[in-house]
Amino acid sequence: MNITAVKRTIVTTLIGVTYGLGAVAQIQTVQPADAALPKIGKDSAYLFAYFTGNGKDAEAIRFALSADGYNYRALNANNPVVSSEKVSSTAGLRDPHILRGADSKTFYMVATDMNVAKNGWGANYAMVFLKSKDLINWSSSIVNIPDNSPEFADINRVWAPQTIYDPLAKKYMLYWSMRKGNSADIIYYAYVNADFTGIEGTPKQLFYKPDGGACIDADIVYKDGYYNLFFKTEGQGLGIKKAVSKTLTGGYELFDKILNQTTDAVEGADVFKLINSDTWILMYDVYMKGKYQFCKSTDLENFKVIDNEVSMNFHPRHGTVMHVSAKEAKKLIAFWGKKKP
Repeated sequence: MNITAVKRTIVTTLIGVTYGLGAVAQIQTVQPADAALPKIGKDSAYLFAYFTGNGKDAEAIRFALSADGYNYRALNANNPVVSSEKVSSTAGLRDPHILRGADSKTFYMVATDMNVAKNGWGANYAMVFLKSKDLINWSSSIVNIPDNSPEFADINRVWAPQTIYDPLAKKYMLYWSMRKGNSADIIYYAYVNADFTGIEGTPKQLFYKPDGGACIDADIVYKDGYYNLFFKTEGQGLGIKKAVSKTLTGGYELFDKILNQTTDAVEGADVFKLINSDTWILMYDVYMKGKYQFCKSTDLENFKVIDNEVSMNFHPRHGTVMHVSAKEAKKLIAFWGKKKP
């Protein structure tokens, strides 16, 4: 693999964490969802978790389903499936990441606790952790970074958290970007505690752009013995790049190539594999144009735009896709496809 080596220093930092537990209220269905998805195997469909914008109720988690990874239809008539007001400190949820647990039957979501519509682009300090056994009922906790750590009082961005299972540590690793003062955003990581309500130990720097530019919206996928860390870079070489390592928690080397296939501003990259295929999809938010772009690749280095093959009946912002089984897809359609009392 042709990658440029990058010397980097791991900076160890103390972070205070506070969190509150609470049950998530179910949101009533508004109208029937689109047609049911066909059965195409054990992992028969794709669940897209996303938010839709900065306006009222837009900063909330929504779900959509696809049978093929290309054509998506919103559940719950494109209304929220989790109540931002009940689970977050700001009444806003952005950048949701959804993950199937290592046990194959527990599901995890993490999201930025941020309400731009209400508070603007000022400082934000928290993330929301969510856990479910059925993709419908979610428990939640708020993880606030500087509350109990005075040395981190000048942290002003806690953005776009995601999780991945570390098979060596046998724990879920959380990674996200943070900014301290006016310095560049850096990607940090920490392990999640056993009940998925907070983080353990001291968060550490995971990756820092060698030219000193900001790194945000990280997304890690494993392929052929390597962890591929996709991120949005700012400063010189604006766009989506990736860094690669054989180790999840360190040693990342920059693959110094812009991977997005547009010159428009982009963010929120998510990479997922098509079921029973060697094809990977890179999707990202073309946020200044109000659209999403999909690209495909077999090597995670060279991507081709496939927008003419993609359809949605909604306009997503930064989100992520997870495989679901035929049974899980049908259950979601049944629940969100009729009005609840």
